[in-house]
Amino acid sequence: MATGKLPTLYVTGGSGNSIKPMLVKHQLKLELDVRFVDVLAGETRRKPFIGINPLGVVPFLVLPDGTGIGESNAIAWYLAEGSRLMPTEALHRAQAVQWMIFEQIRLEPNISPARFFSFVLPDQEAAHEKDFPVWRENGNKALNHLNAHLAKHDFVTDAGYSVADIGVFGYTHMAEQGGFDLSRYPAVTAWIERVKGTPDYAPVEELLPV
Repeated sequence: MATGKLPTLYVTGGSGNSIKPMLVKHQLKLELDVRFVDVLAGETRRKPFIGINPLGVVPFLVLPDGTGIGESNAIAWYLAEGSRLMPTEALHRAQAVQWMIFEQIRLEPNISPARFFSFVLPDQEAAHEKDFPVWRENGNKALNHLNAHLAKHDFVTDAGYSVADIGVFGYTHMAEQGGFDLSRYPAVTAWIERVKGTPDYAPVEELLPV
């Protein structure tokens, strides 16, 4: 397991989950030892990475004392603690958790596989032909809910731009690569542009080159 003076962040190129801690890192100018793992080459399922994270997934953060933190939103939350990206009031923190959970159970499980098997590995799209209608239906329901919320809010919590926006942004801003028509959700697309306009924003192509 990685040890040293800096926390070690394991990520993979072009990932909607890996972009979350990487964007927190970039916007807060945090010093981390970033290491890229090639998921498509199977590196997450082999040594040495499987010895670092037995679940074999990225992103994964290893603290200098060897403590590991998994799950993209949990890592982003940890890195944002005590910063301008972390809501301070109890209500706003609860709202942040609410939307980061929503992202993981409603958005990511539908947008991510649709994108993966149509944009990242298009040669496998036909093998998942029966799955796409389910992913699209459920994903569009989630996007519609998010759109209704953002029609009344500039950002996902009442505290303004925060780690919660980064968590929800991860795969949402990649949804069109999964075949979702974001023009149907004008409040979502306007929010995406507001996130891109925040100080020290950088796109996935810059932070996580493939």
